[in-house]
Amino acid sequence: MIMPIDFNLPPREDPESVPDEGIPDFDPEEFAVEYEPDPEPGELDVRAECEAFFAPGGPLKAAAEHGGRPYEFRPQQLDMAGAIAEALRKGENLCIEAPTGVGKSFAYLVPLIYRSRLSGLPAIVSTETINLQEQLIDKDIPLLKKLTGIDFRAALAKGRHNYLCRRRFALLSGEQRDALLPAPALALDVERLGRWMERTADGERDSIDFRLEPETWALACCDGMSCLGPKCEFYRNCFYYRARQAWETADIVVANHALFFTDLAMRLTAGSAGSLLPNYGVVLIDEAHTLEDNAADHLGLHLSRVGIVSTLNRLYNQESARGLLMRKGTDPSLRGAVAESRDEAYGFFTPYENLLRDHNESALTIHEPGRFPNRLSPKLEELHRLLALFLEDQEDASFRTEVEAQLTRCREFINGIDQFTQKRLPDAVYYAESERGGTTLHATPLNIAELLSDLLFNQDFPVILCSATLTVRNSFSYYTGRTGFCNGQTLLLDSPFGSDQARVYIPRAMPDPKNEEYQSALEEQIPRFVELTQGKAFVLFTSYSSMRRTADDLREYFRSKGWRLLVQGESMTRSGLLREFREDIDSVLFGTDSFWTGVDVPGESLSNVIVTKLPFAVPSHPLIAARMEKLERAGCNSFANYTLPEAVLKFRQGVGRLIRSREDRGIVVVLDRRVISKHYGKLFLDSIPYDSEIV
Repeated sequence: MIMPIDFNLPPREDPESVPDEGIPDFDPEEFAVEYEPDPEPGELDVRAECEAFFAPGGPLKAAAEHGGRPYEFRPQQLDMAGAIAEALRKGENLCIEAPTGVGKSFAYLVPLIYRSRLSGLPAIVSTETINLQEQLIDKDIPLLKKLTGIDFRAALAKGRHNYLCRRRFALLSGEQRDALLPAPALALDVERLGRWMERTADGERDSIDFRLEPETWALACCDGMSCLGPKCEFYRNCFYYRARQAWETADIVVANHALFFTDLAMRLTAGSAGSLLPNYGVVLIDEAHTLEDNAADHLGLHLSRVGIVSTLNRLYNQESARGLLMRKGTDPSLRGAVAESRDEAYGFFTPYENLLRDHNESALTIHEPGRFPNRLSPKLEELHRLLALFLEDQEDASFRTEVEAQLTRCREFINGIDQFTQKRLPDAVYYAESERGGTTLHATPLNIAELLSDLLFNQDFPVILCSATLTVRNSFSYYTGRTGFCNGQTLLLDSPFGSDQARVYIPRAMPDPKNEEYQSALEEQIPRFVELTQGKAFVLFTSYSSMRRTADDLREYFRSKGWRLLVQGESMTRSGLLREFREDIDSVLFGTDSFWTGVDVPGESLSNVIVTKLPFAVPSHPLIAARMEKLERAGCNSFANYTLPEAVLKFRQGVGRLIRSREDRGIVVVLDRRVISKHYGKLFLDSIPYDSEIV
């Protein structure tokens, strides 16, 4: 029998006696800031300014008067700000685990503000989620302007594709509109865009207040390959460059990881002259638990059938008789070359698609990509030659620019195919993956620690990493080893929340997840625990198929209870699901991967987090398998040194959705018997600060 929720819990007892053999030996690391002598007279002491700001009775005390949260002194926040200030003064890197409730955004923004004003160079703040970017720009930074009294500038940096291009729109809405639009029905989109362009102040897609087809936006948005820069006739009123100007003059530039790593990759190949972001004096990476995967994604190679076919269709689509090359006077043989290339694009990806289908897999390692036929590259080479000749006779600057962009893409495709088929990226895993709309070929580097050590942590600017979950058993060893963090120190902060704010329930009767009875047991236990909190629950799954089956089987049950069931991937976006979950206080949300992290639902709406299965990565995925194989070749146990710590970190992220403030109370339910039946289970339970009970 489950007792009513009582947070005056007795001392924790081990749920079962399980052997500890095989648990990785992670030695705890301690962080000690070595304070150097005070700065010379006249030099701004950033650490002292931070201490004064966060101290009891300091400026932060007035936060509520300006619309912020009621003030409470948090020593962890003061420690974090002081450590960052010291790292900035020394020019060292710093890696911080700041549990939820520390107030980490203020703790890093305040020293960054003082530092950027002092150095004259902006600070880059890179985040994983849009929610955090909006919080920083719309709430935290305006409040800090009032509290610090400093007239600093902040800007939100977005990629080019988020802005309307006036030149491309003029071409799209001009005489060739019918030829350039993929379908006649999109003409209404163009008319709406034209009216919106006249009234928008920023030209950002996010500010569009009507439904717009993605194909239309792709034709009208800014594009790096076709951008004329200052030579463009619309340059003075360019939405993108107006935003870039704000970045260049800002003290704090907030970006996402995708833009930051794209910029980092461009600096690698072209130097700062080819960069997107302004030259900065410091980088702070928030939500840094995704650092390895973000870097691997943006420093690797990706070739998609959709991308190649879309580029060729932009030139000429033989089915719809539309495209740039429908321009009057174009040699029909050029359109024929495009059509032949498109046919070969489908042919090029067909063997990979057949391989995936024959093995009934969504992703497979390609050990010998050179053995697959490649008749596409010669066709693209010929198309490239003909397009170059065609451009010599074109006088319309805007039209010429659009064709040149497709010419550049053809060359990139040729080079990318060569890199993949000849395996020219060293220390990388090559694989094919079935994705929405077609197949994509990937070459993902496996030496991320080495790359980031050189590209990020050995530069002339300090790098600050922070997240709520970076350690395994209070040690940074795993994280620093995977990311290459160096030239700095680590700081592990205490949680400001109490261990009595939640209780962990582990059902004794749950079978092992591999047991055929597991699914039926799952569908018995979820209602059992949801009834404890009368809804108000996140149910976190590790697979879409299990989530969908469970949702279908329990839908009528939730309907009979009057609790709304919200299921990821059914009818609403992620943000829409979260909005409905917050507003309907008794609802239940079923989610997979993206709901384990980056979700903030404080208060009664979320009182129950149910973990259906420990979040071990799928070992058969080519990237995961390659990382494990590399460790085994080096003489390491891949389970202990990769699979297990990765799962622990994700488990901590999922459980961390529950308690978001000192007022929050709730329960965590783990429906995976392995936390008590396997020798490694204790590592999961020890990674969260709550007492557990077998029921």
